[in-house]
Amino acid sequence: MNLKRLSYFCQLAKSGNFTRAANVIGIAQPALSISIRKLEEELGLKLINRAEKNDLLTSEGKVLFDSATKLLAQAQLVELELQELKDLSRGTVKVGISAMMGSYYLTDAILAFKQQYPDITIQLIDQGTATLEMMLSNGELDIALLRDVHEGSHLRYVGVIQEQMVVGVAASHAFASLSAVSLAQFCSQSLVLFHEGYFLREAVSQYSKTHKLSLDIKMETNLIELQKTLVKNNIGITTCLPKVLGDQPELVAVPFAPPIVLNLGLAWKKNHYLSIASKAFIDFVKQFLQPKP
Repeated sequence: MNLKRLSYFCQLAKSGNFTRAANVIGIAQPALSISIRKLEEELGLKLINRAEKNDLLTSEGKVLFDSATKLLAQAQLVELELQELKDLSRGTVKVGISAMMGSYYLTDAILAFKQQYPDITIQLIDQGTATLEMMLSNGELDIALLRDVHEGSHLRYVGVIQEQMVVGVAASHAFASLSAVSLAQFCSQSLVLFHEGYFLREAVSQYSKTHKLSLDIKMETNLIELQKTLVKNNIGITTCLPKVLGDQPELVAVPFAPPIVLNLGLAWKKNHYLSIASKAFIDFVKQFLQPKP
């Protein structure tokens, strides 16, 4: 079976029509049509409903798409393993991480890793916790930095960061003089929050749903600098990690009571091939972030 034709077929199934698929692949539409017809002839099956706009794949095409997706993913893993056998110093690592964690907690580790392994490419994908876990499960990522992943049937996990979530307020805010703030007190204020699906939003969302509270959310944004500007100007208060506030006198970090501790670690799919480059990244970051004596 011709893998190139199979990959063209899968792209066609994902794109929904010949024009979009041809543009993504980078070939002319007639060439794509010929390739799909040859695949149909090779298999002796009709795969495409050419007269049906709303249902592109035939029933046979749908079955093939599911199997072909798995086959092509396996072929990519084989190709990756063969490339690594040729040159173990090269490779690509797809790492899922939130923008905040990448900017404030892993910057030095990634810089040090690149200095030691200059030929390994790191692709950073910025998403929320729920999306990152789904992408890991789908094989779209090699590694992701996730919160409190308990090793289950499909993920492995190694803890690398433990941090306490705090309330970020302006120095002029009434909470700035308090030694701690409860979730009930926090939820009674005007808020600037991360979008749903990010771990700094989870505790607040769960508490408000449990207690059936209507939150006064002035803005939802994942842009850290914008959040800090809004907090400085008393538009609202936010949840954050202490390192994000830094040494800014206009902002104050107040702990939650009881404390909300975040355990963060690197996770990867158990049955997904973990490249030598990915293993090197996990080992390096784990050692780099270990508390120094």
